Order: sequence, then structure tokens, then C-alpha cells
Amino acid sequence: MKLTVQNFLTLDGVMQAPGGPEEDPSDNFTQGGWQAQFPDPAVGEFVTELNSHVSAFLFGRRPFDIFRGYWPDQTDPDNAIATAINSLPKYVVSNSLNDADARWRGEHPTLLAS
Repeated sequence: MKLTVQNFLTLDGVMQAPGGPEEDPSDNFTQGGWQAQFPDPAVGEFVTELNSHVSAFLFGRRPFDIFRGYWPDQTDPDNAIATAINSLPKYVVSNSLNDADARWRGEHPTLLAS
């Protein structure tokens, strides 16, 4: 089995919710959305290439909650990233999520206790 990790990291070492200011305000983080302000086609191409080799996604609870709040509504069949994320199996490592809470378009990801 091969595990590939994908993280967004700023040049000054911040690894936290790049999409929007409300995504992850933990520890009083106020710079959410830092990455979304600077779209780069090369990043999209890189993520698409990474996702073309995966057979499943492994999430922690918080990233899973963030992803399922956005990706299920991205249904353009030409969006390779959305197609991969929405169609492939998902595994969620969490001690607090239960089957009733873990839905992604009617599908129930596999829950793994941390």
C-alpha cells in the first residue's frame, strides 16, 4: 500500500485551512483563505495529477467536515478533482464522528477510530 500526503503550506510554515477564513479558526488563526486568494493553474494541475493515482482518501475529522461541506456540490464532470473526491472511497479517522454524522451524498465513509 502506498500513502501519499497532500498539504498546503505557506512559505513561513503555516499548514492550516487554505480555503476560507471560516474554515479553521482554531488557535485564533485569522488568516484562513490565504491560498484561495492566489489561484495558480499549476496547483490545480498538480492536484489533478496526484488524484489520478489514488484509489481512496484518508481524512481526519476536521478536514472531512470541511471537504464534505464543499465538494459534494461540485458536480461538473470535467472537474477531475471533484470527480475523484466524490467518487472514490473515503476513510475518516475520528473518535467523535458516528455513522449518522458521516454522510457524503448518501454514502457512508468508513470510520476508523484514532
